Amino acid sequence: MAKMISFLASLIIILAIFTQKINAVDYTVTNRAANTPGGARFNRDIGAQYSKQTLAAATSFIWNTFQQNSPADRKNVQKINMYVDDMGGVAYTSGNEIHVSARYIQSYSGNVKREITGVLYHEDTHIWQWNGNGRAPGGLIEGIADYVRLKAGYAPSHWVKPGQGDRWDQGYDVTARFLDYCNSLKSGFVAQLNKKMRTGYSNQYFVDLMGKTVDQLWRDYKAKFPTMNELVLLDQI
Repeated sequence: MAKMISFLASLIIILAIFTQKINAVDYTVTNRAANTPGGARFNRDIGAQYSKQTLAAATSFIWNTFQQNSPADRKNVQKINMYVDDMGGVAYTSGNEIHVSARYIQSYSGNVKREITGVLYHEDTHIWQWNGNGRAPGGLIEGIADYVRLKAGYAPSHWVKPGQGDRWDQGYDVTARFLDYCNSLKSGFVAQLNKKMRTGYSNQYFVDLMGKTVDQLWRDYKAKFPTMNELVLLDQI
């Protein structure tokens, strides 16, 4: 019996190690702008080790948000490389590479560590999300990435408030707030939408999942969260 127990314990350890290797993703961080003020601030206030830890945490959070519980559910990405570059903008993702702007890091006046943490959650989402084989609206893709950032608790204070925006696919924070509303109506909606986008895209997906067109959902959303201008008009009536 003791030998059997020992054998089973060893088998469990082997299976755990095997599972870790299957799910393992390697992360590298390279500061290619170390001789610039922004690169120096990255090293001082953020650091490569923290960035690796953040990317690993972001990946786990994204898998959970998208309900991607097994390797078969997600992309086959074994390595993610992050670069701090002397460039404009904020950040962008190409393939399995995330590029963050040293100039943005230098110019950011608030808590730069928290801001870049949020940026990494957004950019890491682009690596793992499905895009309908390139047919999904760009605003939806960016909105899903900001939705992940929102749910992770790293939405900056300057984001739009719920109900603001002109179109459901306006992108970024506008679409993220709208998706959060849809997910509040049906738990797991964003995960199911992402799953459908593995092979293609159609606005019909909203009808399939929510029973309403995306335009009707947007109207319902706007009605639930009237903007400040609309509230002022209502007060004047």
